[in-house]
Amino acid sequence: MESFSLILAIVVVTALAFDFTNGFHDTANAMATTISTGALKPKVAVAMSAVLNLVGAFLSVEVANTISKGLVDETGIRPEVIFAALVGAILWNLLTWLVGLPSSSSHALLGGLIGATIASAGVGAVHGDVLVTKVMLPAVAAPVVAGVAAVAATRLSYTIGRKTDGKAAEKGHRVGQIASAGLVSLAHGTNDAQKTMGIITLALIAGGAVAPGSNPPTWVILSAGLAIALGTYIGGWRIIRTMGTGLTDLQPQQGFAAQTSAAAAILASSHLGFSLSTTHVVSGSVMGAGLGRKGGTVRWSTAGRMAVAWVLTLPAAAVVGAGAEAVTGLGDWGTALVAVFLVAASAAIWKISRRQVVDHTNVTGADTEEPAGVVTQAIAAVAPPPAAPVADGLTATIPAPASALGTAPAASPAAATPPAAAV
Repeated sequence: MESFSLILAIVVVTALAFDFTNGFHDTANAMATTISTGALKPKVAVAMSAVLNLVGAFLSVEVANTISKGLVDETGIRPEVIFAALVGAILWNLLTWLVGLPSSSSHALLGGLIGATIASAGVGAVHGDVLVTKVMLPAVAAPVVAGVAAVAATRLSYTIGRKTDGKAAEKGHRVGQIASAGLVSLAHGTNDAQKTMGIITLALIAGGAVAPGSNPPTWVILSAGLAIALGTYIGGWRIIRTMGTGLTDLQPQQGFAAQTSAAAAILASSHLGFSLSTTHVVSGSVMGAGLGRKGGTVRWSTAGRMAVAWVLTLPAAAVVGAGAEAVTGLGDWGTALVAVFLVAASAAIWKISRRQVVDHTNVTGADTEEPAGVVTQAIAAVAPPPAAPVADGLTATIPAPASALGTAPAASPAAATPPAAAV
């Protein structure tokens, strides 16, 4: 039985708190398209995803071993370092959830760990080859591969279904979408739940509770699986809204193609031990599905904001992790100060989120549509108004909307005068 110190217990609890935020932050990865197309009711979707995340946590430990054994030097790590890393990861998760951006929880965790490790033991304590081959390269390649696969799968789905009854094909794709969403949830458990397992195992090694090179104990696997499942059931509705309707408009065929492509990429990465961002994969597949349908569109301004968040995730979490490590290095009171800061900042973010509540009742609301850009507004302002038929067979000009012109319509003397009787 492992021997626990107080700091080690704090690290384990904080790691499970991160796992919980990972769950509700990444619920959108599995269920956003299923909810947006109406294949499942929102609460049913998140409950199904929660159960399958828990099951997936028991299927593999390859990703957990990448984090606990390969990314940083185990011998130069103290439990306080891991605590500082988790602080950076949790705060970034909460900030991006608040603004509805599907950033990578995985990169937040890895960024926090890298920053705290460098602050504690120097750059040499980070294994650069593992960082590049199993973190950075998959981060770039995975969304591209998933996106291309989703484009091909979407076009294939529409081609196959072209000669079938429309309603029957749509029903079949909805059923397939439910199955593929379940597969994504299972894959998410095999990848993201293991990251917390790896970080807890690394803390246990650093604290002398288990031997170096050990696999995650059974209680670590179970607790990590339960934490991510609970977070998934809570539902990160803000990010579900962005992924489901803010990025593109999906039909059941596209939802099925996007989720199947994402699940295949995530499961393959888990098997190889790549610490993959499921957010990157699913986002890439959703955009690919949007482009794969004839006439489909992607809201590139939303995609651009997501890309900025992706680029900032790892360095931002690393900076916070390094700062937290510097404070914890001052002693027990420094660790207590960081813990108080984490709780206070988390509470403040939650309070701000209550100003505009997003939940299962309004996650697919009409206000998710992206506003028209300046180019669209300029074209509307100068375009000639359409012609409409009138009773005598001639045509009348329909005035341009006031919103397009940017001014209120002026009162016309002719409009106030009744029309003359026909003669």
